Amino acid sequence: MAFSVVLHPAFLLAVLSLRASRSEVLEEPLPLTPEIHKVSFQLKLQEVNLEWTVPALTHEELNMIFQIEISRLNISNTIWVENYSTTVKREEAVRWNWTSDIPLECVKHFIRIRALVDDTKSLPQSSWGNWSSWKEVNAKVSVEPDKSLIFPKDKVLEEGSNVTICLMYGQNVYNVSCKLQDEPIHGEQLDSHVSLLKLNNVVFLSDTGTNINCQATKGPKRIFGTVLFVSKVLEEPKNVSCETRDFKTLDCSWEPGVDTTLTWRKQRFQNYTLCESFSKRCEVSNYRNSYTWQITEGSQEMYNFTLTAENQLRKRSVNINFNLTHRVHPKAPQDVTLKIIGATKANMTWKVHSHGNNYTLLCQVKLQYGEVIHEHNVSVHMSANYLFSDLDPDTKYKAFVRCASANHFWKWSDWTQKEFSTPETAPSQALDVWRQVWSENGRRIVTLFWKPLLKSQANGKIISYNIVVENEAKPTESEHYCVWAPALSTNLSLDLQPYKIRITANNSMGASPESLMVLSNDSGHEVKEKTIKGIKDAFNISWEPVSGDTMGYVVDWCAHSQDQRCDLQWKNLGPNTTSTTITSDDFKPGVRYNFRIFERSVEHKARLVEKQRGYTQELAPLVNPKVEIPYSTPNSFVLRWPDYDSDFQAGFIKGYLVYVKSKEMQCNQPWERTLLPDNSVLCKYDINGSETKTLTVENLQPESLYEFFVTPYTSAGPGPNETFTKVTTPDARSHMLLQIILPMTLCVLLSIIVCYWKSQWVKEKCYPDIPNPYKSSILSLIKSKKNPHLIMNVKDCIPDVLEVINKAEGSKTQCVGSGKLHIEDVPTKPPIVPTEKDSSGPVPCIFFENFTYDQSAFDSGSHGLIPGPLKDTAHQLGLLAPPNKFQNVLKNDYMKPLVESPTEETSLIYVSQLASPMCGDKDTLATEPPVPVHGSEYKRQMVVPGSLASPSLKEDNSLTSTVLLGQGEQ
Repeated sequence: MAFSVVLHPAFLLAVLSLRASRSEVLEEPLPLTPEIHKVSFQLKLQEVNLEWTVPALTHEELNMIFQIEISRLNISNTIWVENYSTTVKREEAVRWNWTSDIPLECVKHFIRIRALVDDTKSLPQSSWGNWSSWKEVNAKVSVEPDKSLIFPKDKVLEEGSNVTICLMYGQNVYNVSCKLQDEPIHGEQLDSHVSLLKLNNVVFLSDTGTNINCQATKGPKRIFGTVLFVSKVLEEPKNVSCETRDFKTLDCSWEPGVDTTLTWRKQRFQNYTLCESFSKRCEVSNYRNSYTWQITEGSQEMYNFTLTAENQLRKRSVNINFNLTHRVHPKAPQDVTLKIIGATKANMTWKVHSHGNNYTLLCQVKLQYGEVIHEHNVSVHMSANYLFSDLDPDTKYKAFVRCASANHFWKWSDWTQKEFSTPETAPSQALDVWRQVWSENGRRIVTLFWKPLLKSQANGKIISYNIVVENEAKPTESEHYCVWAPALSTNLSLDLQPYKIRITANNSMGASPESLMVLSNDSGHEVKEKTIKGIKDAFNISWEPVSGDTMGYVVDWCAHSQDQRCDLQWKNLGPNTTSTTITSDDFKPGVRYNFRIFERSVEHKARLVEKQRGYTQELAPLVNPKVEIPYSTPNSFVLRWPDYDSDFQAGFIKGYLVYVKSKEMQCNQPWERTLLPDNSVLCKYDINGSETKTLTVENLQPESLYEFFVTPYTSAGPGPNETFTKVTTPDARSHMLLQIILPMTLCVLLSIIVCYWKSQWVKEKCYPDIPNPYKSSILSLIKSKKNPHLIMNVKDCIPDVLEVINKAEGSKTQCVGSGKLHIEDVPTKPPIVPTEKDSSGPVPCIFFENFTYDQSAFDSGSHGLIPGPLKDTAHQLGLLAPPNKFQNVLKNDYMKPLVESPTEETSLIYVSQLASPMCGDKDTLATEPPVPVHGSEYKRQMVVPGSLASPSLKEDNSLTSTVLLGQGEQ
């Protein structure tokens, strides 16, 4: 009983405890409602600042989530909902900021908040608490009826961001349009007097800003607007680096990136702040890309820097950490000296800045001459030296040295430079020489060429070249020549004897080893010439090897083949070489190059072994030949053209193309026929081969017009197109007449030439000259006679020319008082003089010029010829026979010389026209000697044999001025 009494109260107590525990677990906490204390805004930033508390907070601090709702225009137009998590403390306000996408001046906003506990310290809350009451955010401004406003004013924003422009205009303003620079902007109407202009992804146009201008089409048309200052986007610093040169300062540098500065002081250049985390120091840089950080001695080796770039719109940061001993950038070496040792060596010494005996630097030494660089490394503590060897004499060098940390390489120091020059020495290399030889007037003209020595071979400035010419037949006699630099050739005139030529180059320190060349008296031999084909700017040349010992080969050519200046080039090759490639920038397409291959014997003699010619690229001929027509017929004509100068051809001539066209042309094989648009026929003939220079065009029509054109062709194509040349074939009749007249003309010309050649012979045979009495032996008789009137002995005169005197036409001889004789009185035919024995027989008769009679004879008292007493006067006077008989006698053989008739009498009768004519009866003769009449002019005279019978003169046949000479001296 007692046990039950005790047990019952205990049971009741347990049940009550369990119930209390279950109610504590299952019961939710009461919802917490925030209370807004303050709502403010910043119009410049378009920012709303909200401040609230949470009353009835049961804990000192509690993590809570707040849901913030923002409406625009009215509470039902929600535009923003955001959950904001924070730690709330008892009796401490919570703050939150919100940036509006449109200017706050344009429209009203409403804000409310509710909360949710999110903390393990409190019972979990399954739903949001109650909303706070609405708070109005009203920054709206009023607008006068005739005015307009625009927001924001002079806004600063980054490139690529979005912005909304708000337009507010009064009741009397309608239809407002805006432009961004010159581009129209289309807006959105928020209410009757508020509109929004939304600009997305704005671009940077200028640091002076971008203009937005607006104007109403109804109401006041005043222009209003704003300026958007668009900034470049701030970049974080790049390549941030810090280093020390003396362990006293840290030189930090970076690349600042794009400049975000705006004009009108809207945004200054971004500033940079350097903060070190271990020392808690921050320093603001006065420069945009560097800062010098002072090192506290013995303070630290490790550094952790944060570099922050900041402008009005944003911040950018970058971090860097390092060990100070790993960022050592030594200073440049100092006290650098150079000492020249001979012509090929130099010693350089230098010092470095000390960083302690335990700190080692690695120095790099560089030697430069021209583009050639040699580098060497040297370990240094305080000072060092380096010996340059194998230097070139007479050369300018630049020596450089720089250093870096040997333990932890970071950066090289700056270079320290020193210049020096080595002295000259004698040239160390023999000249590369060659020659050209040709004959002129029985002598050899030798042109010597040599290539300039390289700088490393000349060992100084070459002053002159010495040439020694030694006749091998007279080795003790030699000729010395000096050629001053920079000449690279000279001419020598030598005879055909073998010679040795030695050439050396000289500078101020001496002469080079000599180059020997031997000219033999061998005139050479003919060698074959081969055609080769070049490739672009080169020729591949090969030849057959020469048997026997040889020093090598030489290939020479003219670099300017078509110029008067040959510019001889040559290439030396070894004795085992039988091919080479010749390259040159001077090789041009369409130019023929001639190569000669010489073998150089061990005696230094050069012998031509082969010739080669070719083009790097063949071109079509540049000119056509000048064609002439040497011969034509009615049915054909011949075309002929001269040869080309082979050295000036643009390619190897492979043949000629001959074109002939005419309306009446017939193309026979192998001519090719083409019908032209004008209905004329074009015939083409291909002459394969460059040797043929003539062509006969046949099967033509007489008196027809033809046109022809001749062009050569190479492997690159034919020559240039030119106008055709016209030719007309002759008619057939004129051609036949020419065939007759031409032989006749040739025969006449041949006859004239033969007659002219035999003119003396013809003259002697047909018309011999009358002898000159002054050159005759008759003159000797005049001097030997006492009586000057007896001037001639016919026996002493051997006439050589006979002349016939024509018969006189007058019937009676006229006597003129003046003594002059009329020409018509002179007999036109020689008188017939019969001989004594036979008056009818032929007798020789000779007529000649008598130069012994002149006017002076009469003036001096000599009155002509006065014959002495004549025997048989009547007989002799009878010699004056009728002319017809006299003529008959002479007709038989009047040209026969007297000397050819030895059987006849040699005595002559001299007939003179200076004798006085006989006046009176024509049938009677005077018995007294006639007195000669004064003769006024010279007349022809006749000599006839004295034995001629002279019948009495008749009336019709009388002689004028006749004197008869007997056989005796008269």
